This record gives sequence, C-alpha cells and structure tokens, in this order.
Amino acid sequence: MGDKAHAHPGAAGRATAADHPASVRNVVLVGHSGSGKTTLVEALALTAGAVNRAGRVEDGGTVSDYDEIEHRQQRSVQLSLVPVDWDGYKINILDTPGYADFVGELRAGLRAADAALFVVSASDGVDGSTRMVWEECAAVGMPRAIVVTHLESARADFEEMTRICAEAFGGDDPDAVLPLYLPLRGPEAPDGHAPVTGLIGLLTQRLFDYASGERKEAEPGPEQRQLIEDARNRLIEGIIAESEDETLMDRYLGGEEIDLKTLVQDLERAVARGTFFPVLAAAPAAEGARQGLGTVELLELVTGGLPTPLERPAPSVTTPDGTVRAVEACDPDGPLLAEVVKTASDPYVGRVSLVRVFSGTLRPDATVHVSGHGLTDRGHEDHDVDERIGTLSAPFGKQQRALTHCIAGDLASVAKLNRAETGDTLSAKDDPLLMEPWRMPDPLLPLAIEAHSKADEDKLSQGLGRLVAEDPTMRLEQNPATHQVVLWCLGEAHADVALERLRNRYGVQVDVVPHKVSLRETFAGTSSGRGRHVKQSGGHGQFAICEIEVEPLPNGSGIEFVDKVIGGAVPRQFIPSVEKGVRAQAARGVAAGYPLIDVRVTLRDGKAHSVDSSDAAFQTAGALALREAAADARIHLLEPVAEVSVLVGDDYVGAVMSDLSGRRGRVVGTEQAGGGRTLVRAEVPEIEIGRYAVDLRSISHGTARFDRHYARHEPMPQQIAERIRERTPDS
Repeated sequence: MGDKAHAHPGAAGRATAADHPASVRNVVLVGHSGSGKTTLVEALALTAGAVNRAGRVEDGGTVSDYDEIEHRQQRSVQLSLVPVDWDGYKINILDTPGYADFVGELRAGLRAADAALFVVSASDGVDGSTRMVWEECAAVGMPRAIVVTHLESARADFEEMTRICAEAFGGDDPDAVLPLYLPLRGPEAPDGHAPVTGLIGLLTQRLFDYASGERKEAEPGPEQRQLIEDARNRLIEGIIAESEDETLMDRYLGGEEIDLKTLVQDLERAVARGTFFPVLAAAPAAEGARQGLGTVELLELVTGGLPTPLERPAPSVTTPDGTVRAVEACDPDGPLLAEVVKTASDPYVGRVSLVRVFSGTLRPDATVHVSGHGLTDRGHEDHDVDERIGTLSAPFGKQQRALTHCIAGDLASVAKLNRAETGDTLSAKDDPLLMEPWRMPDPLLPLAIEAHSKADEDKLSQGLGRLVAEDPTMRLEQNPATHQVVLWCLGEAHADVALERLRNRYGVQVDVVPHKVSLRETFAGTSSGRGRHVKQSGGHGQFAICEIEVEPLPNGSGIEFVDKVIGGAVPRQFIPSVEKGVRAQAARGVAAGYPLIDVRVTLRDGKAHSVDSSDAAFQTAGALALREAAADARIHLLEPVAEVSVLVGDDYVGAVMSDLSGRRGRVVGTEQAGGGRTLVRAEVPEIEIGRYAVDLRSISHGTARFDRHYARHEPMPQQIAERIRERTPDS
C-alpha cells in the first residue's frame, strides 16, 4: 500500500481495456466545492503518466491544452471520468461536483465506484453536506479514505484537520480515522510560512521527499523519528484494534514488535471492510515537476488498500416482470448486467452513455436489451427495448480511446444508445434483467418557462426531452391547472445549467416566467342565482331560464349537481345542458378566474320554450345562473397547502421553525431522528415555499433536506386574496 519502503517506479499511462476485475479500481472523489478535487485528479493523472506535464495532455505524440480533458466549468457541475494505468492496475477516477445542486452526479459516481476518497481542504474544514455523504457511504458499507489538500495555505494545519476529520467521520471510534503519513515542512519563507516538501511514513518510518519534483526516499533523522513517535504508536494501535487476529493486541501490549507486513495487511483489510479510514495528504506538482506531493502514496493506497470490483456485493436484480434473479458478483463470463450511470449529449457523436458493467462483458456492435423503471413524473418513459451498442471507449475528457471490450467491474463510454437513459439496465437481449434503482433526490425548486419565439416553441419539446434524459434529478411537468411548463430543479445553479444547456446545446431560447400555484375558488355560504338567456333575432330565437341554489361542501368534494325541478319546468332533455353550463363556468372560475370546487349546485326551477329552447341556450343559462349566485355570495380563494417534512440538525431547529412560521406555516410536530437531527413536520401554503429549496440551504448551511406533498386546498387570508384578485384582469 502507500506506506511501502520502496519508491514506486511510476510505470503508468492512459488506461486501456482491463482483462480481469482484480486489476480494476473504481474510486470516486467526494468533497465540497473548492476542496481541490479536480486539481487532485490532474495531479494523479500527471503522476500516473496520463499527462506529460501539468496542464497538458499527451495523446499519440501530440500535445494539446489540458482544457481538452474537460472545461473546468463543465467539470464543476457534472460527473467526469479519468481512467489511468498504475503499476498494472486500471484506476477509474470519478470526479464529482461539489455543489449541492448536482447531487445527482454525485450519486451516479457513488453508484459506479467501489470506494470513495473524501477530499477536504486543510484551510476550510468539513462542511455539513460532506458529512451527509459520508453517512450515505457508511449506510452501504462503502470503503473510504480521506485526502487533505491545500497544505500550501498559510492557515493549513494538517494535525488539526486530522482531528476535525476524526470528530466528523469517526463517530464513536475516532481512532478509526488516523493519518498514514505526517507532512514535513521545509525552511521558512520570508513571509514566515514553511511549505510542505515531503511526507514521513508512520509505519515504515521512511521519509519521502518531493522537494525536487520527483519522489525520493530517505532515512529520517532522529529529530523526525521523535516527531512521529506518538502518531505512529496510535496508528499501530488503531490498526491492531481492527485486526481479525484477536491475539495481536495482547502481543503488542506485551512489548512484542509487530511485523510491518502484518500491519500493512491488516490495514488493507480494515480499509477494504470499511472499518478504518486512513488520512493522507496531497498537493499538486509545481511547474515542470513530474509528481505532486502525496500522489504516489495515494495511488498505492487505491491499488493496494481499496477493494476490487470482485469484493462488491452483487446488486439486487429482477427480470422486467419482477421475478428475482441471482447474479454472480462481477463475473466477466456471466450474464450481461450493466447500468447507465450518466448520459450526455455530444454535438458530433450524439448521445454518449457512461456505463458500469457489473456482470458479463460488453462488446461493440452487440445488441443489448435496455430496461428502465421509468420515472414518468420526471419525464422518463419506462424502457423495454433492444438497442445496438455503438463504439466503446475510455473517456479522457473530450478525447475518447476506443476499447475492444469492457469486462465486469470496468467502466466505458458507449456511443449512440438512443433510447437508454441514466439509471437504465443493459442486459442480453435474450435474457432481459433489471437492476434495483438508485435513490435520487426529489427536485423541489420550480422553474416555469416559455418558448421565446415560435421557432423555439417548435424545438422546445425535443430539447426538454433530451435534457431530462441526461439528468434524472430534473422533473418536467406540464401543469394542466396552470398551463405552465415547469422544470423542477434542485437549486438555482441547477436551474441555471438547465437554461444554459437548452440555449447552447439544443438551440432553444426560453423565457423564465413567475411560477403559478393552482389556486381554487369556493362559496363561503349558500347563495341563489337565476340565469336568463332570451334572444329573438329573426328565425329561431334562444330561450332558457334556470334557477339554482349553491351551497358549500367539505374539502375534496368537487362539484356536485342535483336536479330538483318539479313539474317539468325544465324539460328532461335540457337538464344535462344546465349541468354542462354550470361545470364549464365552474372550470373558468366565478371571482378571480380560478376553478370553482367543493360546492353543490341544485337546479330548482326554470322555464323553456317549445321552439326557441335548445341545448346551447340552457348551457348559457346555467353559466349565467352560477355567475349571479357568485355575485351575491362571499367567495373564498383557496390555496394549496403542502405537508412539509424537514430533516435538520438540532442546532438549526429553532431557525427552521421560525422560518416556517414566517411563511404562514403550522408546525404540527417534531421528533428526534438520531445523529443529532430532528424531523420537523409542518403544513405550509405552497405559494410560500416556491424557493424553499434555496432558502433552507441558507438557513441550515446546507445540512438540512426536506420533502413536500400536497395536502389540501384551504381558504387564503382575505388580505392576500384581495391582492391576487386585484392582479386578475377579469376579477
């Protein structure tokens, strides 16, 4: 592993197809924005020989700007894959966004990976969202390690950051989070800051000097040995505590010197089991240098201490009709089972799918079956089709290296899967399979849009379809009540990226308009109305008179129509016409233009003419009668109320409850949720929580999450209702 006594030869380069799962490592980088994930990926690629110097890419003898790996701005909001070779292993490095709005990309990375590297900045600490992702990984037993970056910062304190990580990630066992190395600082600069120039391995007690830009191994001096003594003893005790050999601790406490090989093996097992979490340090290479500080140690940890795809349990699998199927974990000769973990559109290639193969072997030009659970509420169809695999390639930013195959445990890009979307399962066409879906966050920030022009209107539907196919965290809604097209997003940055992609990638200009909630109207009390529609203008005239009574009903009753006409005052054939007219007017509204609900309309009397009465005349009379009844009644404007559940840290419960009250919310209960968090339940008018996804993040510093469900419509306060009526032209 990373604490080996010999210098690594660094034989490496751009990754090709793997031939056995044991030679593959899939690792995802996790951390908040600005923690240094992308810079670390670049440093690892440089050390592994995938790039020829910092900021440049080498490919077939040609050199191009490192921006060709992928624009940094794009990489900051989407999952990207950089595969490299190191010492005979293929390492698939998955770089995830640090912004909370792009948690879908993070979840895709976690799904595709077998271990996670949590990247934390020595100058910034650990934020709440990173702690939440750590808990997600812990829940599924994913092995984790921690990488401390930004050691060059004047505020950087590696020892203090290690303590913070142990407190944040160690839970009940802070000794499960310990450093494998201590940083060595060089001479003080004129500004008083001493740069980190090397590392001391706590197990081997070897010094690894990066001052020259190349990793050099040396024997530490007596001063340095004394520096590491306490940390080394604590690390050894932490490793022994996780050992499966129960006699090891007694032997160690009895004064026995534990063999280095035994310690390294136990450390590797504990890391792979997800019970021990080593802390490492890393920094990018200086200009012209070949290796960044700590990158060799980190690559050795990935290849030696993190699990192979063979150690990952087989996913839950069924046939498309729901029959449970047992699939051997990661067998290249087994039945094909792969999953689309990311979908992107390339203007030249078309749709490109990043695929993780869990069983079998994927080959170009093969025909596969595409199965999907369907997320109809988010604009995704339920897939059950055959498709032909296009070119297989190993992505390296915008460049693609063709692959002859992709075995179980590996990742590859697949071109031209025109129907497959993120989360879909690929399997053999004669043996269709379906993997259990991964949990996606619910988008709760509405973005109402309209096509900018007629030309944009023609392209809007196709552009939106492609957009939601790429991003399952986005939900497309065609709201029948408000007649708006709404993109539900995770936050403002997510919405901005959606608009940018519509504009630049799909050539669709849209305008953002205020989001409407589905208001309703109802009668506050009983009222009567008379509808008289009498016209005589040559030929057949129009004659219809009806008298109705309207009374309110309980919430959720809808519109109820009752016929109580006596003596045939309204002929039987025209009674349905009256009802049709009443219902049509109710749908248009009677006060502010919103649909009328929860009333009983009783037809009590009327008049007809043997020649001039007609279906159309009685429809008009029914509508007029309802409008007259409304004119003499008090009409309530009803607003939708949502049941809101907020999971928040105990420190922010007061702030959340106060904010909900300020939104006219009623807190209906709280309960302890464990882990220092509280679940707050409230009922809040939907008109008050349009931006709650953004505001809650600010209130809780990104540590809270919420969900919402429609509860009912209820009367809006009179002063707010009056303001809305004033804005309604026909009110």
